[in-house]
Amino acid sequence: MPIKLPSDLPAFDVLSREGVMVMSERQAARQDIRPLRIGLLNLMPKKIQTENQFARLIGATALQIELSLIRMSEHKTRNTAAEHMAEFYRPFDEVKASGEKFDGLIITGAPIEHLPFEDVTYWQELRDVFEWTQTHVHSTFGVCWGGMAMINYFHGVQKHILDAKAFGCFRHKNMDPASHYLRGFSDDCVIPVSRWTEMKQDEIDAADGLTTLLSSEEVGPCLVEDPAHRAIYIFNHFEYDSETLKQEYDRDVAEGTPINVPMNYYPDDDPSQPPMNRWRSHAHLLYGNWITELYETTPYNMDEIGS
Repeated sequence: MPIKLPSDLPAFDVLSREGVMVMSERQAARQDIRPLRIGLLNLMPKKIQTENQFARLIGATALQIELSLIRMSEHKTRNTAAEHMAEFYRPFDEVKASGEKFDGLIITGAPIEHLPFEDVTYWQELRDVFEWTQTHVHSTFGVCWGGMAMINYFHGVQKHILDAKAFGCFRHKNMDPASHYLRGFSDDCVIPVSRWTEMKQDEIDAADGLTTLLSSEEVGPCLVEDPAHRAIYIFNHFEYDSETLKQEYDRDVAEGTPINVPMNYYPDDDPSQPPMNRWRSHAHLLYGNWITELYETTPYNMDEIGS
């Protein structure tokens, strides 16, 4: 089954060319089926690139997905055309006022790691989002800074500034092979990492009810389950395209920002060579497992979500 997207959203053509099944709103209306409703709260500056990355992963399952794009109400992006935002995104306050519910919500990262959470301009509204998920979302997936913000809000776990950026592709150990989210996973896997902060395992262990599912000896905990809040948090970037780390590296080099060559990313760590994607299959597994878990556990009557 396909993912339902507006036919003029850039991701529609991108995914169609890649062979991902996509369906316009008009086509979806002819099917007598309840799709899984998933929201994407997009905090990344390059909105279109992020839309493509997550739509690619959640659109690769056998279930029909209806993707809704959400933005913070007052925050204005400077990296995406205002026309795109006006046409395809709804502010959170409008979504909240509508009373609608979602089977799943993805909250992306944001390039504001250096700021204390309370100094983020939209922190209070994001706190409102977290509370709203407890009554209006069946399962929430917090990604990178979004996951760090959620685990901080619900459990008080702090983020810590690193001496040097964790940047590259790092091996992570499967800590809980019986987890539904890791169904089909190898004993270890490679995941792209790009962050200036970290979460500490001992602080996660000290919080009630959290289980670490993936972790790296080099860059720490990665995937954490929070059943009490029907959430999972991932601090790294399974959703990245093959060249996303390259784009970040090239940008920093061009701007004169001190940055190391992303580790274990280029063949022989040589940035003149094309990077190799070694995480794509596990990325599809993780998001596919999350979608399957949604399908198996979410109420058919959406009014019952969060009740």
